[in-house]
Amino acid sequence: MAPLPAVTVIPGYALVVSKRLAPAAVVALKEALGKLYWYKSDLRSFLTQCVQDAAVLGAINWDTYKWQIASDVVDRLCDDQDRHVAALTRLCHEVCAVTSFKHLERLEGGEEKAKRAREAVAHLRTLVDTHDRATDELDAVAERQRRESDRLARSGAVRLKLGEIRERYMQFVMSDDMQARGYALERIMYDIFELFDLDPKASFRVVGEQIDGAFSLDGTDYLFEGKWQKAACGAADLDAFAAKVQRKLDNTLGVFLSINGCTSDGLTAHQRGRASILVMDGAHLMGVLEERIDLVSLLIRLRRHASETGSIYLPLHEILRS
Repeated sequence: MAPLPAVTVIPGYALVVSKRLAPAAVVALKEALGKLYWYKSDLRSFLTQCVQDAAVLGAINWDTYKWQIASDVVDRLCDDQDRHVAALTRLCHEVCAVTSFKHLERLEGGEEKAKRAREAVAHLRTLVDTHDRATDELDAVAERQRRESDRLARSGAVRLKLGEIRERYMQFVMSDDMQARGYALERIMYDIFELFDLDPKASFRVVGEQIDGAFSLDGTDYLFEGKWQKAACGAADLDAFAAKVQRKLDNTLGVFLSINGCTSDGLTAHQRGRASILVMDGAHLMGVLEERIDLVSLLIRLRRHASETGSIYLPLHEILRS
């Protein structure tokens, strides 16, 4: 019998518990396992080396069909991903690490068997690479949010200043003076940007247009516009602001804050092409003012969501839940 490909220990395979393998990757893993070995004994040996949980392997019927064995092992790991995410991720990486298919090539019809196995492993590898990149981004965002939260908790002066800004904001919540509220929001946001070291620029005018402000984050320039009106902002408001952003340099983005939100039609209209603006509402602002999330982490989360989905808006409760 031909020797089996060696099982290598991949450093860093254990991911954070909340990072679940996508359904497409689960299907691809079963497919790759089913094609990687021709003999059930070889498949059992490989799985035994990769999966250390005796309870998982002990429940497997090793006398059934090879495809059923592969499916049953993966399903048992997926039934409780919170517990088995490390084992599941290692199994994926070990399959992806197989580059030699000589154990199949030596069989009758081996070239075709090896070709199908190689294609299945390559497909899984593509999905796992995508999963790992997304996981790394989530870890980076979570780590940055943790650092910012810790820094905010230790910064008594910053928290005091944030409380003062919150009090100023609340004084205008019940006001009927729409113009005064608009000016107040502009100043409040400038002070928040300054507090979080975002290098803000106050309201300025260029030829033919008014910009409420601007700031910088991670080397990207952002234009800012705030609306505090009774009705939700619609597509026309978002269109006008997006046009201002798109007339600037390519790496410029925009943050549009509408205290009373935006209409679903307006948001949908800006999900058809490349997102150039991010949308915040009053809930996002209160989340920052109440220290439930720092502004930098909020902006990074909104930007990543827009980049991945094309959606320029993500409710605060979904951000906090994730």
